Amino acid sequence: MTLAPNEQPELFATPGYGEWARENLHYSQALRIGNRVEISGQGGWDDDWSLPESLEEEIVRAFENVERTLATAGASWRDVVHVNSYHVALSPDEIGRGHNDVMVAQLRRWMGERAPIWTQTGVTALGLASMRVEIRVTAILS
Repeated sequence: MTLAPNEQPELFATPGYGEWARENLHYSQALRIGNRVEISGQGGWDDDWSLPESLEEEIVRAFENVERTLATAGASWRDVVHVNSYHVALSPDEIGRGHNDVMVAQLRRWMGERAPIWTQTGVTALGLASMRVEIRVTAILS
């Protein structure tokens, strides 16, 4: 199968931490094929890969990093159609209490009344030892 020129896969590195990840960990933060953008999981880190102590701040930063990564590939939260979130929690009900309130507030902040499909997954660990949340999205550009 031959792809049209505008459908050739393009890989992107988010400025800052994404450039470091590409150079040192050999992966890209975003992929664009035609009008579809897929991003790798984004945590609540800063450009030095530091995570905040507060769960709320970590989730807020993860959403900001999703926006940064989408922008690198020419998209934004308004183009997002699917959200996958991964959560490390001490107990099964902690995701509902601690994580969901902030996740929902951030989805409303970044997406307004548009509600994407969303899959939450509880996990025992993420890429950085102290990470508690990671967010991966799919966007379709109109």
